[in-house]
Amino acid sequence: MKVLVTGAHGFIGRNLTAHLQACEGCIVTLLDVESSPDDLRAGLETADIVYHLAGVNRPRFTEEFEIGNAELTRDICRILRGLGRTPVIVMSSSIQAGLDNPYGVSKRHAEDALREFAARSGAQIRIYRLKNVFGKWCRPNYNSVVATFCHNIANDLPIQVSDLGRELELMYVDDVVEAFLTELRLRVLAESSDIHDIPFTRITLGDLAGRIQSFRDMRDNLFTPDFAIRFNQQLYATYLSYVSDDSRRKQLEIKSDQRGGLAEFIKSHHFGQIFISRTRPGVTRGNHYHHTKAEKFFVVEGEAVIRMRHIESPQVVEYRVRGDDFQVIDIPPGYTHSIKNIGSGDMVVLFWASEIFDPDKPDTCFLPVVTPSENPATVEA
Repeated sequence: MKVLVTGAHGFIGRNLTAHLQACEGCIVTLLDVESSPDDLRAGLETADIVYHLAGVNRPRFTEEFEIGNAELTRDICRILRGLGRTPVIVMSSSIQAGLDNPYGVSKRHAEDALREFAARSGAQIRIYRLKNVFGKWCRPNYNSVVATFCHNIANDLPIQVSDLGRELELMYVDDVVEAFLTELRLRVLAESSDIHDIPFTRITLGDLAGRIQSFRDMRDNLFTPDFAIRFNQQLYATYLSYVSDDSRRKQLEIKSDQRGGLAEFIKSHHFGQIFISRTRPGVTRGNHYHHTKAEKFFVVEGEAVIRMRHIESPQVVEYRVRGDDFQVIDIPPGYTHSIKNIGSGDMVVLFWASEIFDPDKPDTCFLPVVTPSENPATVEA
């Protein structure tokens, strides 16, 4: 299938193009401001579907709105009429097409031109009125508050919030792209003059700034947001695209003693915390139990023996694990437990705990799994 994209080097165009070029069987022609009228005509001569994303939203002169939005769309329709062709046309419009400002009027005129072409030729068209699209590769300090907030906060620059309570309706670029790709997959469109929308999230400026700031703070406090909320996933992915090369590396705080080192890796009120340790040969960690906190031990490197016993029982259960085995051992509450490095080199272990460690309420009670005075039965699991 032959696909033509106008505005291919813009924010949405770049994201759409990345997906189209990975589609098997798609031959993609990309046009942008540097393309000539001959390039446009050549692309329209063979295209099966046209993604018309080109437009003007920050011109030097007001007249450029009409030229870059309405006139360009009329040119596309005029060329297609001359060629006698009716490819599917998917156009990105704006929610402002319903307003009477110069930009909105020019987008509405572009929509009208496309509808007129469809009515006369029978061409199938789709018009999407977009609003406040955000995502990777959007230009900061231009016309996207999300891009500006993400860029500035990621780079420790100030942001300005004039009204914390002001509400925005935001669309994620991948949702836009998915809708556009659906048009490619369907090819047969219903009501050609329909205006279609993309799902959006409503949020205040204060909430938006706070969430993005929490992503920056995460580098230091290790607290992740609730990624069960898809908007948080989308916003964090966007934020991370503005983090500089020099800021992607973070040195964790290592707590060292004679046993080795331990560092917290990531934590959340929703899933607890993950930390990692490096333990020297012959060293044992643990010999404590928890009342509520549950844990998982995953030996990444080296060899270990993990022992546990119910605090009311003398019987010890023993697990021998190696990093090569990729085995996870569950540590239930009410079981005192320990892990010993029985290999010849350092042992690296990844730990998960169901709750974040609170020094004021540690839920950690020290009790040896095996004491010198006891000779409990040992069961190897």
